[in-house]
Amino acid sequence: MFKIISLDGNQRMSTQDLLEAINEAIAAGETEFQIEASGQHDIGGPLWHPEGKDLKFSVTNPGQRVGSMCLEGTEIIVEGSASADVGWLNAGGKIVVRGDAGDTAAHCAAAGTIYVGGRVGTRSGSMMKHDPLYAPPEFWVLKNCGSFCFEFMSGGIAVVCGYDSEQFESILGDRACVGMVGGTLYFRGNAAGISRKDVKIAPLGVQDIAYLDGKMEDFLTSIALPEIRAELSNWTEWHKVVPLTYDERPKMANTNVQTFRKEQWVQDGIFSDVCPDNFKVIGLVTNDVYRQRVPVWENGVYAAPCEFNCPASVPSQRRFNLLREGNIDEAYKLVLDYTPFPGSVCGAVCPNLCMDDCTRKKVDISVQVGKLGTYSVGTTLPKADAKTGKKVAVIGGGAAGLTAAWQLIRKGHDVTVFEADERMGGKMELVIPRTRLPGQTLATELKRIEDMGVVFIANTTVDKEKFSEIRANHDAVVVATGGHIGRVFPWPGNERIVKGIEFLKAVNKGKNPKVGKKVIVIGCGNSGMDAAVGAYQMGAEQVICVDVQRPAADAKEIAHVEELGAKIMWPVFTQEVTAEGIITKSGELIEGDTIIISVGEMPNLDFLPEDIATERGYLKINADYQIAEGVYTAGDTVKPGRLVDAIGAAQQAALSVDNYLTGNIYQSVAKTKIDSKRLSTAYFNKCHSCEVPTANDDHLRCISCGTCRDCHMCEKSCPEKAITRAVKSEGGFEYISDPNKCIGCGICTGACPCGIWSMYDNKQPISI
Repeated sequence: MFKIISLDGNQRMSTQDLLEAINEAIAAGETEFQIEASGQHDIGGPLWHPEGKDLKFSVTNPGQRVGSMCLEGTEIIVEGSASADVGWLNAGGKIVVRGDAGDTAAHCAAAGTIYVGGRVGTRSGSMMKHDPLYAPPEFWVLKNCGSFCFEFMSGGIAVVCGYDSEQFESILGDRACVGMVGGTLYFRGNAAGISRKDVKIAPLGVQDIAYLDGKMEDFLTSIALPEIRAELSNWTEWHKVVPLTYDERPKMANTNVQTFRKEQWVQDGIFSDVCPDNFKVIGLVTNDVYRQRVPVWENGVYAAPCEFNCPASVPSQRRFNLLREGNIDEAYKLVLDYTPFPGSVCGAVCPNLCMDDCTRKKVDISVQVGKLGTYSVGTTLPKADAKTGKKVAVIGGGAAGLTAAWQLIRKGHDVTVFEADERMGGKMELVIPRTRLPGQTLATELKRIEDMGVVFIANTTVDKEKFSEIRANHDAVVVATGGHIGRVFPWPGNERIVKGIEFLKAVNKGKNPKVGKKVIVIGCGNSGMDAAVGAYQMGAEQVICVDVQRPAADAKEIAHVEELGAKIMWPVFTQEVTAEGIITKSGELIEGDTIIISVGEMPNLDFLPEDIATERGYLKINADYQIAEGVYTAGDTVKPGRLVDAIGAAQQAALSVDNYLTGNIYQSVAKTKIDSKRLSTAYFNKCHSCEVPTANDDHLRCISCGTCRDCHMCEKSCPEKAITRAVKSEGGFEYISDPNKCIGCGICTGACPCGIWSMYDNKQPISI
């Protein structure tokens, strides 16, 4: 005998592990099992031996469904009681429970034998059935049953002995045999709760007594109580229950459902207290309040991947939609709500994160978002309608400072920008090579800011005294001085190193800094690539760019310097700088006459009051970009980043300043990226790169993720003609679904290429 103990100390074997152990043992040839269970389910079925041998189980403390779907040739003996679903869907096994069984014992049994040596719970024997190709299922109970037993029974034999149950008004429980249409039930004792609308009680015939007498010994022996046979063999105490025939059943008057529910429905039935009814017949497909789901037009609720990835949150899908509608000027102006540098940054030096995750890439190539910015270079906007009388000072004329100035001047505040250099533009003017950022583009965009009313004061170095003066004379101050102190590591010989930012400033100012024939650039970010380009411009014959990790520069910048002849090397760990070049930690000499380092810059914050908090050389900001009362910051003073990062941060800082000046509360707006599963790219034809139009004419390829492209697909696809396009009184449009026509099918959701329509559960209350 194969023995399994399912409890080891406090560790209980899972049901899955127990059943797998039984199956493995049967596959190995075992036929007899002793299972010390601890509530595991489904013990004993369905199982079969590889050689067709019978299986026998002795089980203690089983869980639900012991003997569930048990097959012929399997015998299960439960020592003690068992919980619900004993012999559920029994298909031929013999199942013996020597104690009580829980609810739904023998439920749906179709074959085999189930013996219970105690009581059974609610709905036991329900839906028993008989396949005429096999012997009928048999279900014997020693004592009594719970309510609703043998309901919808259609076949088989059930026996309830009523032993030790004299105290019960009905040994069959309440409402037994409801819906019974087949099979036979024998019982001994009282049965007051039996359903007389479905069954009748008849006296035992000779064959009935023969069956009970012939089977009684096996039943009592199996449950280990053979001594009570005489007590149970007085056949005059027994009764037989059979279903009424069709002709015997009461006929329902020819009436409609509403009349039946009003006049004949069981007033105290199981549904009467929870299901009030207005007696309205609801079809399978319906509309209005009875729809399961309702469509919602969620235009602009979710951010497109381009907008979500852009630190400045430029909604490029809206720009392309405006172009598609023919609103060209409005499309070019829209970007100026988010950045004053669509040409200098978006169209020139930005790595265009907007294009990295463009949904159009799943069809062919990204929509040309970056180049679209160049069409806004010459665009102008009107000045603010009214002045607020508030004065704001911006210290630093780079991307962050000028973005803050641009946003604040458009809010109606007076803005003055103080810049230490002789020209505005920060690193865009001083550091980035003109091959990457055309000077005329930057000059045009700087003039647009100045023409808007921003006052530029150059050649002004701000120290502590000057800062106090500025702060006293303005209602708010934005510190955007950026990072201009080049980092140098304390390697031996570091005094030979040229700081990349100083080198690039000298190049851009036309000072023609001297370099050797062989130049080494330490740092392979975008600024390192700029330094390499500058070295070639100054006469270098060979440039080697080294880094300790994979180069962080954009692929196009790396490709550019490699086209010039530069060599990229990584990982390279510098140990020492000498007159011959750099010596790596591995002892290798990389030859170089000039060593330029470009590994990031730190801000100079010496001019700020000492009570303004810093961390590792950068300013600490709170949630609204404030560093002191009325003083704000953004850009590289907080952390190093790209120009577009500085623009995005300055945009939010300016909003915070405006709220401060107007007495409002700053609240950042979180962006939720649209789920790609909402989009339908099948609407778009694939095109080859040679067919891609210019950026300002690329609107047909833009999928317009999350923003309605007004394609009418939903309107044309709706099978119920429930969707219409409406023009808003304040301008624009919207698509509306008529609840009186909409059936909640969701076709609009699937057809929309832009992911605008959503389906929600219909929570509209139904009046009774």
